[in-house]
Amino acid sequence: MLPDLKLVIRLQEIDNRLVELTREIAALPKHILEIEQKLVSHQRKLDADRAALAGNLTDRKKAEGEIQLQEQKISKLKDQMLQAKTNEQYRAFQNEIEFCQKEIRRHEDRILELMAESDPLDKNVKAAEAALKAEREQVEAEKQEARDRTGQDEQAAATLKSERAEIVKSLTPASYQRYERARKSRRGIGVAEATEGRCGGCHMAMRPQFIQELKRGDQVMTCESCQRILYYNPPQSLEDLAGEPAPAARE
Repeated sequence: MLPDLKLVIRLQEIDNRLVELTREIAALPKHILEIEQKLVSHQRKLDADRAALAGNLTDRKKAEGEIQLQEQKISKLKDQMLQAKTNEQYRAFQNEIEFCQKEIRRHEDRILELMAESDPLDKNVKAAEAALKAEREQVEAEKQEARDRTGQDEQAAATLKSERAEIVKSLTPASYQRYERARKSRRGIGVAEATEGRCGGCHMAMRPQFIQELKRGDQVMTCESCQRILYYNPPQSLEDLAGEPAPAARE
């Protein structure tokens, strides 16, 4: 195989890998953003549960305060009732006391409801806090892994770019220009293997005379259809594969 063909084949391998690395480097920040957004949504859910639990506690304290106010009112009403001069005044104080007692019972019932509601809320908050802590650790680990992977990819890309530059120096200008034209116009693929009489890039059949010239391998040739640089790998014999002569067939 011509030196230029070997070089453009390696150049194509490098360019393919550089595309993969570039895509991966670009995808990693998006991945980090996605996991951070997921973490934010879980934090918001935890904040909502905490707010609900705090609201429950506030309502309980408010109800307890109302009970104290009603008890203080009852105490005052009882003192006033002792000074009642008529039965009507006495019954009026009794009615007010009964109303206060009903209010106390209502607030006590509400406190019981709030206590029943607070148990699952408290469990949800504790479970969410534990889950969020574990998720934060996982996210940080993933972010560090992404940063490490980005560093590795950038280093690998730099090495490949350096090798690419050396290959370009070694290539004849004509071969490099052919490769670049085809690569830029054919979605990044400037080299293709010819197999079974067809171009491996566009799959168009090649003329018999063209195939014979390609097999000779004494010049850099491009596909007459897609303009990709073509190379031909002759099939290996059994001797080539095994490293020794193949056994003779028995008659």
